[in-house]
This record gives sequence, C-alpha cells and structure tokens, in this order.
Amino acid sequence: MSRLIAIAAFGAIVAVQTATAADADIGSGDAQRGAQLIAHSGCGSCHAIRGIANAHGLVGPPLDNMGARTIIAGVLPNTPDNMTLWLEAPQRILPGNAMPNLGLSADDAADITAYLEALK
Repeated sequence: MSRLIAIAAFGAIVAVQTATAADADIGSGDAQRGAQLIAHSGCGSCHAIRGIANAHGLVGPPLDNMGARTIIAGVLPNTPDNMTLWLEAPQRILPGNAMPNLGLSADDAADITAYLEALK
C-alpha cells in the first residue's frame, strides 16, 4: 500500500510541474508584504527565517538562503511558480508531509515567495 501512496504522490508532483509550465509568471509578489504575512501566519513556529522576528522554529527546515536552493521539499525545482504552489497547498503536492495547508491565497503565497526568493 505504501507503494501506491508513493505513486499517487509522484503523480501529483508531475501534474503540478506540468501545470506550472502553462501558468503566468507568479514571481511578481511583494516581498515586504510577504515578510508581514510570514510573521502573522506563524511560519516561524516551525521554521527559522532570517529577518522575521521570533522565527526560530525547529520543526521544519531553516529557510535561510531559500532563494539560492535548488529544490523545494525534496521534490520540486525551486522556481517562484513552484514555491507559490507549494505554499498554497503543500499537502496536495506531497501528501502526508509535515507542512500544513495554511489557506493562503495565490496573492499571499506569491508575496511570501517574493520574500523567500530574496533570501540568498
């Protein structure tokens, strides 16, 4: 059964990557607003994030240098489109991972992406 889950998860990843190729450019978010959203969404309770007050979490990976990394969550190429999709629905992309769906809008996710992209 675990093999079926892995195949289903892989199918979701492939579908997301294929869909992003046709999407409009999402890399135009507002990094300053993204920092505010990160602080108010509680991202720092799980992640250490440079430039965000009280973001010293140890549950998820530190997000320092996120803009310079090549992979998101071990499965997606680190592009603004993929980061935005990951932030909007991490459970759709990789079911069962520790990152919760936060109910972010596409605009909110794009703004958070802009902040994370600046961390190089």
